[in-house]
Amino acid sequence: MIAALQAVGNALLVAFSMFWDVLWPLALGFLLSAGVQALVPRQAIARTLGRPGVAGVAFASVFGAASSSCSYAAVAIARSLFRKGARLGNAILFEFASTNLVFELGLVLLALLGWQFLAAQFAGGLLMIVLLAIIFKYTLRQRLVEGARRQAERGRRGRMEGHAEMDMTVGGGPFLSRVFSPRAFTAVAHYFWMDIASIWQDLGLGFLIAGALAAWVPAGFWHAFFLTQNPALARIWGPLIGPVISMLSFVCSVGNVPLAAVLWNGGISFGGVISFIFADLIILPIVNIHRKYYGWRTSLYLLGVSYVAMAVAGFLIELLFQTLGIVPQHFHVTVLTSHPSWNLTTILDLVALAVAGFLGWRFLTTGGREMLRMMSAPPSAPDVEAPSQTSHHDHHQA
Repeated sequence: MIAALQAVGNALLVAFSMFWDVLWPLALGFLLSAGVQALVPRQAIARTLGRPGVAGVAFASVFGAASSSCSYAAVAIARSLFRKGARLGNAILFEFASTNLVFELGLVLLALLGWQFLAAQFAGGLLMIVLLAIIFKYTLRQRLVEGARRQAERGRRGRMEGHAEMDMTVGGGPFLSRVFSPRAFTAVAHYFWMDIASIWQDLGLGFLIAGALAAWVPAGFWHAFFLTQNPALARIWGPLIGPVISMLSFVCSVGNVPLAAVLWNGGISFGGVISFIFADLIILPIVNIHRKYYGWRTSLYLLGVSYVAMAVAGFLIELLFQTLGIVPQHFHVTVLTSHPSWNLTTILDLVALAVAGFLGWRFLTTGGREMLRMMSAPPSAPDVEAPSQTSHHDHHQA
């Protein structure tokens, strides 16, 4: 009994140590994301994502990176944009940019694993979006898009639809006057706390699972599983198995970064870590939400092409970084064995908690409780009718 309690205590200590190590980067990322969301109107996003070709892909990437990092919210926003006129391929690319190119993810990766992983995540995220855009161009059939649109118009409930439809963008007037206005302060506070509310379960689950795996699973198991004795084979196996592990973990958004640190500590390849992080949109709960939103055929299609894109992107990014000589050597992730102490990290964490508290006060005194209740409200009818599908060609709906 005592041994079991000690094992649980060790796992919880590792989980809390990781959380404490990334608290201030996480808060800073949420703050930056909230500021961008407060200034970018969502209706304009829907219009730009209706464009075909490179322009639509570029806008999907930029606006996705400026959106919420919550995977469930990103999926709900993408469905909302699709119903308002966005092309299906661009809406899905928006999802991937929203979960892989956001501030929070990059800063937490930097804090836990280092700059190489941050650079690989950004470069790999862009590469994966390009790969998906090419795949959509040549494989996304018109009849599949039409079936997805019919299913989307049914408005079946997934998660975070209320969050997806909230638009508190500060418009009107010169840019600087909008940035420093009381409305902007309120909007930032609301986006900040609603983003936290939307992913706190995934974050908590990610830290707990990572703590348990780090404390309970012996290093020998990981080394054998990730084929560390055969580096050439491990570089291929890592990007293939990484998304599968992510899919079965049920953890998405920034919450899978602590798991990535444990996997890297256990010996998975550099590309395997990157493809694992990319895979938060193919976890089983989101595959099921895609089924509700777009139907089984589209859901399975998205699962298949997404897996191919993230595995190829992870492999190519490792190959590129290997050529440049900047793939980091496997190292022991110190946060897995260190404990919080009085240092710069603790000081920055306390500042982050103070800022979060100040924003929390603004949030609660400006209708925040009601906004939280609305986050999971069912979707409403689209504001703009989806454009009629006049094309009868099979391709070019990406």
